[in-house]
Amino acid sequence: MKKIFTLGKIGENSVNEDAALLTDEVLAVSDGAGGGGLYAEKWSRYLLDKLPKTPLTSADDLDNWIDGIWQPFYDECETSAKQQGGLSLQKFYDEGSFATLAAVWKVSDYQYKWLTYGDSVVFHYNKKTDVLEYSISGLVEFNNPPYLINFLDKIKPEGVRTGSFEISNDSVLIVASDALSHYILMMYMLEHNDLYAEELNQALSAATKNSNFIRAAQSLPKIDFYTDVINKLFLSDYNLTRHLARLYKEGLIAFDDYSVVIQK
Repeated sequence: MKKIFTLGKIGENSVNEDAALLTDEVLAVSDGAGGGGLYAEKWSRYLLDKLPKTPLTSADDLDNWIDGIWQPFYDECETSAKQQGGLSLQKFYDEGSFATLAAVWKVSDYQYKWLTYGDSVVFHYNKKTDVLEYSISGLVEFNNPPYLINFLDKIKPEGVRTGSFEISNDSVLIVASDALSHYILMMYMLEHNDLYAEELNQALSAATKNSNFIRAAQSLPKIDFYTDVINKLFLSDYNLTRHLARLYKEGLIAFDDYSVVIQK
């Protein structure tokens, strides 16, 4: 079973700056960052449209791939910025476009390789062992400004994470943008509070908006991670939208664009 879902900010008539991709070879999400630059929503979509079918496995791979694809995007957006006027054009020249990347590639029936740059996250959950693997260092990392791909800048090697997952018939693969990723990881850690007590306390003591989500989640009745978190991601688009709106209303997830690609 597979699902791809991407949703702009609920209740706002704003542009969805996320992009998602699901093929036989790749699951990927790119979160366009509109806080700077221009055309974040176009850049995130462009990155996924150009994503290679074989894994990127290093910072050099990522850098070389960006070097090989950025020019047509730049040319098209430069033309568009010129039509919008001088201020837009100067902003595009000065700041470029920003987006994260999280992708997992199938290399065999039971092995997938992944790469991330930024705070979009790749997960592997085994429902038999109840073990969750994830590409981010932990909850506290969501408090930091993310690494972002920009055609104006070289990739920072310290921002690139790579790895592989050995999967089985009990595996679920998930790629999600940051707000949804924080929710997934938070709920898993709370269900396994004995293992993650120190990390949860560290995230709470950071006193950020993410700390508030953890505090709200701590007051929930006992949850079953697979049933209450994973399976809900397979809801119909309409019902998943309602589910995410409810999570936001209950103070469990940030107000953001939401994207997820999932298969089991």
